[in-house]
Amino acid sequence: MKMNITKESISKYADKYDKNYKEKNERVEETMKKTLERRRWLTRKELIKIGVWKSPRAKPHYESNENDDSTVKEVTRISFVTTTEKVRIKILMALDGVSWGVASTILHFAFPNKYPIMDFRVIRSLGWQQPSAYSFNFWQRYCKKINTISKKYNLSIRTVEKAFWRYDKEEG
Repeated sequence: MKMNITKESISKYADKYDKNYKEKNERVEETMKKTLERRRWLTRKELIKIGVWKSPRAKPHYESNENDDSTVKEVTRISFVTTTEKVRIKILMALDGVSWGVASTILHFAFPNKYPIMDFRVIRSLGWQQPSAYSFNFWQRYCKKINTISKKYNLSIRTVEKAFWRYDKEEG
């Protein structure tokens, strides 16, 4: 069910989101954003924390021996320094358990004013068809749409996606 997108509706649903999830989510979000502002790579422990925050079911994958500290550090460092958008998101998916949703969360925490967190609830609130599989082109379209709405209403990317997520939770 597509949300009627206005500044008021975005503010209303973002506020509802914050009332229910702010304390739990803010700690991880703020800690990781501050960490990645000063240090442009993740540790294994931080990858697990972000992964569990976004998608707890895949925790055994994040904790896999494949995601050793040096691999996580190198993969995230490359992602954060490259200027090639496709490489930036796709390299993160080389880490065990990291899907489009988790990769987009990592990028959002590293670049909060550029990348939204991709979520099926937000996709439905946009009135879009859920694809059978995500692709780089879909990801680009999603980022562009959320960024356009964010700029139009002078609201943060995170406020917009929180509103869409909450709208779908209540109305979807």
